Amino acid sequence: MPDPSTPAAPPRHIRLTSHASGHGSLPIRWDAPTPQERGPIVGTTTTRAHRNVIGTHSGSYSVYRALAVAAGALKREHRADLTNTAPTDVIGPYPQWSEPGKIVSLDPWGAIVADVFSAELAAGYDIRPTIAITQAHVILPEVIEGLLAGRLKADGKILTSTGAAMVTKAAIEPVWWLPGVAARFKVSETDLRRVLFEETGGMYPELVTRSDLEVFLPPIGGQTVYIFGNPRDLANPDVELTARVHDECNGSDVFGSDICTCRPYLTHAIEECIQASQRGGVGLVAYSRKEGRALGEVTKFLVYNARKRQVGGDTADQYFARTECVAGVQDMRFQELMPDVLHWLGVRKIHRLVSMSNMKFDAITGSGIEIGERVNIPDSLIPLDARVEMDAKVAAGYFTTGSVPDSGELKKAKGRGLA
Repeated sequence: MPDPSTPAAPPRHIRLTSHASGHGSLPIRWDAPTPQERGPIVGTTTTRAHRNVIGTHSGSYSVYRALAVAAGALKREHRADLTNTAPTDVIGPYPQWSEPGKIVSLDPWGAIVADVFSAELAAGYDIRPTIAITQAHVILPEVIEGLLAGRLKADGKILTSTGAAMVTKAAIEPVWWLPGVAARFKVSETDLRRVLFEETGGMYPELVTRSDLEVFLPPIGGQTVYIFGNPRDLANPDVELTARVHDECNGSDVFGSDICTCRPYLTHAIEECIQASQRGGVGLVAYSRKEGRALGEVTKFLVYNARKRQVGGDTADQYFARTECVAGVQDMRFQELMPDVLHWLGVRKIHRLVSMSNMKFDAITGSGIEIGERVNIPDSLIPLDARVEMDAKVAAGYFTTGSVPDSGELKKAKGRGLA
């Protein structure tokens, strides 16, 4: 008798997904006005015939799931027990959720699938949330410092006397509707599918063999939103909204590296969000996993070395050139998809945008969201070694309330050597 504790061997027969099976998959109508009409996202592999998307859940963490299954630590047929996992706060639905082309990179119904697709779950479909919403306390040294310095005031509701900020936060996995993503980037869906297939080493053949599958769960990082105040107020243009859209920078955000302004700008935005909510408004930080301008941390560190070691040292006039020499492009964040999360939250107006980025501003306003005031980072918060970055960005078109440096000033703006 085989040992029942020993994981079952995976099936030896490999089934290629080169054609539609037509047995039990549920249709997806992307811009439908209700979740039942839209249909669920089914991206697991336990019952292949049920799959109606390309890829699988959990983004970049899907590979770790595969390792866990291969190592016998996770049963392939495991189904998540969603008891008591419902969102702590209600988000939507909002008109943007079904407005054609408004949301193409996340599933607006992804937080409530356990409720709205209970019948499908009972029928054996493995339907998993792609959004989770909870409540938490955010504790940052800079916020505690702000309390001690008198910049911030504890109120027991938004900010405690110990410096903990009370937030609602949501984790969001990427869910791409390929026709909409292609339209957003002004390319054909066929070309987009082919390049995605080729540049991922052929990881997902369905991209080129299954044109009937229009939804892709890409193996990339998602995003987290932090809401200070009542989440329902985000959709009310009469309630002051202070917001920052922040792209991941692990070295600065977590470890405090002083070569860029990422952490000081992020913590400044959090202070602004706390103050906004205490004034009766609402604050929002949307944090995306796009490390090193989506070039990756290895490329970012290579660029650091190239900047510091070039003839003449690190200068603002060569800031973007060094990146392009290493990576072939200055920036791969491509903010075209970024406003989707704002539309999911129902945002129609941002009264105070804590960002100097012209790319983020253009993407947000281009998607139909109004922006009032733009809030730049105070000079006192810019680390000395980050002056090169800031001068280069301002010269390239970033918003500033001060003067724009000329070419001579850019050459003079230098860093301090290897970080």
